[in-house]
Amino acid sequence: MADTKKLESYMINLDLSYEEVDDTTWLINDSEKGLEQVVVILADPQVIIRVNVMSVPSERREAFFEQLLKLNANDLVHGAYGIEGGNIVLLDTLEYMTMDIEEFQASLDAIGLALAQHYQILSGYRNT
Repeated sequence: MADTKKLESYMINLDLSYEEVDDTTWLINDSEKGLEQVVVILADPQVIIRVNVMSVPSERREAFFEQLLKLNANDLVHGAYGIEGGNIVLLDTLEYMTMDIEEFQASLDAIGLALAQHYQILSGYRNT
């Protein structure tokens, strides 16, 4: 099992507001950085960064999924949108052993930016 100290030191050095959920999972809640309910999981050999975005809409699904694919292809620097159960998630995976603080920060920044930039686009598809 990989040592979790590297991830914790990155979160401390990046001055993130987070809490440890268990030995390999952290929850980032840092509104100043645009990161709310972002989960970081050490699943050796990977680090998974994920956030629930919204429920899968019940109407206009084809247009919604087309929009997600376009965002994945053209607008995301790190990570991708996906479906987990009935939810849309935004996630990125990094290789733990070679990951450095800059890569970790770039992934978090990209997720925060995507959440901010895509909110208006995706919110139009929310179930009413």
